[in-house]
This record gives sequence, structure tokens and C-alpha cells, in this order.
Amino acid sequence: MKERINKPLWDEKRGRWVLAVQREGKRRYFYSSTPGRAGQRECNRKADAWIQDGLEGGRQRVQAVYSDWLKELQKTTSQGNWKPLVVRWRNWFLPSIGLKRVEQLTDNDLQQVVNAAAAAGLSRKTLQNMCADARAFCKYCRRCKLSNLNPEFLAVPAGARLKGKKVLSPADIATLFRVDTTEMRGKTVYDEYIGAYRFAVLTGLRPGELIGLRWKDIDGDTVRIQRAVNVYNEQTRGKNDNAVRAFTLPPLARAVLDKQRELTGKEESIFCINSEHTLYGRWRKYCSVNGIAPISLYELRHSFVSAVKQLPAGEVKDLVGHSADMDTFGQYSHIMEGDSARTAEEVNAIFAKLIITA
Repeated sequence: MKERINKPLWDEKRGRWVLAVQREGKRRYFYSSTPGRAGQRECNRKADAWIQDGLEGGRQRVQAVYSDWLKELQKTTSQGNWKPLVVRWRNWFLPSIGLKRVEQLTDNDLQQVVNAAAAAGLSRKTLQNMCADARAFCKYCRRCKLSNLNPEFLAVPAGARLKGKKVLSPADIATLFRVDTTEMRGKTVYDEYIGAYRFAVLTGLRPGELIGLRWKDIDGDTVRIQRAVNVYNEQTRGKNDNAVRAFTLPPLARAVLDKQRELTGKEESIFCINSEHTLYGRWRKYCSVNGIAPISLYELRHSFVSAVKQLPAGEVKDLVGHSADMDTFGQYSHIMEGDSARTAEEVNAIFAKLIITA
């Protein structure tokens, strides 16, 4: 590639860098609103990519390219992945950058969207998802040769709100294992999902994994987590690569399954839960009737991690199926193959103490 001799120039009036280049008699302009040398480098990167790789179609608006990207996502991923993304783009990205041409999109444009969402009080987790959205969109643009933008330095602003995580108190855990009734139409009745609640807090399973659990996944004292069912009733392989896992059941969890087999042993599904919405509704009712502080069903998982935080983090990570780069205890707390039985006993001892002494 012939070396360019023209360099980016700062447009004081518009507050951006401008770089004009030519290829085969065609003139193009590239921009960056990022101040300083970082903005110059961004302009140079865009221009060089156009000259070398023949980027075309960059004059399309972001909203048009987003529409094409979304159609691809709808064909290749589950609703549980793309529907939350649609909400974030509809509320934040499209109102801000939707009318921009893809070739004019800059790192700073994307960072400003994330900053605005942070200022509005969105949680750190949501902001991290927004950063991932932006990177994925730019990756799609690069693959389609629409842009060379790679926002590798896109970041969640310091001080972003951490979403508060609730856990069951020791007294509430004791209630959960003592009381197996709820209320239906004004009458006290046996809660057919009590086994699911107890198994969740004893194992740290996600709600979708609880729903996806089958009797064929149980082999003696070993449980194999091989699938999950999301809120749209789609069966998936789980949240991440580590979600597919196996571990030894603590005796208390084994006892829950033995009791459950008396009820649903002839069915394929262990807990026979129709949907995640149904499970959430029944759990909220159980908490209300029995005086348990209201927490989400997912926070039973947090309760498990909180209870076993005295164990080494390496032994907990694989139990709950966290990705390798996640700070398990920092999030709310890997089971070594040979230590599975020992870890199960330790987990059991922790919960046995909570149930008895609370």
C-alpha cells in the first residue's frame, strides 16, 4: 500500500479530527471526535483500512446496519440473548447514534452513550452489557467491511452503580427447610415447588438450570448440568462455557431429590416446572405467606455463594458455573475433580448448621 502523506486536521468549529484520502480517484473523509493523539490514530486507522481493505457501504446509517445485524442475531442466537439487547439499543444507542453514518462513528460516540446510561443510574452489569453490545456491533461492521472501528478501550465509568444483591438470612433459610406449605385461594396447601426452592439454595443452580434438570442427569450422587430453559421457554446450553458442569451432591441436596422422586419420579423433568415465570410467581407467594424477606429466585443462587464463601474460591467457581475470568466471591463467591466429594461434605456441613441453629 502506498504511504499516505496527508494527516488528520483538527476542525475547531466542529470539534473533531478530519482526514481526507483518495483511492482510485474516489475521495473520502474520515472523522474522530476523540481529542488528542488518540483521535488522530482513529482517523488514520479508518482511512488506512478503507484504502487497504476496500471498505464499502460505510455511508449507511447506524440504525439501518443495526437492523441487518439484529436480523442475523435473531437467526443465530436465542431470544434470551437478543431481546434484552433490543431494549438497550432502543433506549440508548439508537436515539443517540442511530442517524450517524457508520463511517463517522467513533469510539467517543459509543463511550458517550455508555456514560449517559451511567449518569441515568443504570447498574454496572447493564453498562457492561452495553459495552459488549457496542463491541459486537462494531465487529459485525468490520466483518461486513462497513467500518474498521474497534472500540477496545470502551469502559464502564468509575463509580457506576452496583446492583444490590440480596440473600436469605440464616433465619429465612431455616424457615425454608422447616415450612413446606403455601397459600392457594385462601387455603394452606403443600407447595409442590418446595423441592425446587431448597435444591436451588443448596446447589446454587440458576433458575433456568433448575427448570432444565432431568432425572437422567442424576447418576448416584453426581448431578450433570447440561441444559437450561430461559424465560422464553427456549432450551439452551447455559449462560457460558462453564455452565455445562458436574458436581457431587451434598447429602441435604440428595435428600431433597429423594423426596422429589416420590412426587415426580415417573416424569422426565425433576421439578416439573412449566416456565420460569410460573416458578418466580410461586416463589414470591411462598415468601409472602411464610414471612421470608422478598428476594428474587435468582438470589437463592447468591444465597448459596454467600453461605459457602468460607470455602476456597477455586472450589466454588465450577459448582456455580461461573466463567473463568469472573470473580466469584466478588460477584456475590472450580471444583477440582478429586475434591468433589469433600467439597460436597463441606457445603452440607455449612447448611446443616444454618438450618439447625437459626
